[in-house]
Amino acid sequence: MASPLSYRGKVGSVARVRRACRNAQAHGKRVVFTNGCFDLLHPGHVRYLAAARGAGDVLVVGVNSDRSVRALKGPGRPVQSEDARAEVLAALAAVDHVVLFDAPTPLELIERLAPDVLVKGADWAAGDIVGGDFVRARGGKVVRVRLVPGQSTTRLVQRSKRGGAAASARSR
Repeated sequence: MASPLSYRGKVGSVARVRRACRNAQAHGKRVVFTNGCFDLLHPGHVRYLAAARGAGDVLVVGVNSDRSVRALKGPGRPVQSEDARAEVLAALAAVDHVVLFDAPTPLELIERLAPDVLVKGADWAAGDIVGGDFVRARGGKVVRVRLVPGQSTTRLVQRSKRGGAAASARSR
């Protein structure tokens, strides 16, 4: 029987995840890549990751480091450490591999992993998706997933500062 914490093995170095991607591709499997901060996991994230997993056979999630989240989202973020965010993602059945990255964009990571499918939220214009040109040039595809209305980490953080769900319900 597998250890209850065996999901932690899904979090790996770029080199280890790259080997896993190449192995999957050598066996005819489509590797899907997506990335994000995933600071406070919510139903929008879960549905997004399930849709991403549905676009192929192996889902790799690139997670922004704490430093890159601060640069993108500002002071006070992330709420959870990079290790905590990676562990929570790894525990999801839809996710096969998690890798942290510290760069301002995931382009270098995408180039190293060479996925067959790149997934981003539909809030990104097709031409603005970092790594899209690289993936398409290799014969892959870019998939945009519709977001769940009202679900965002920024909204959750703002709501918690106002007093939580009860305050949100009163303001409706």
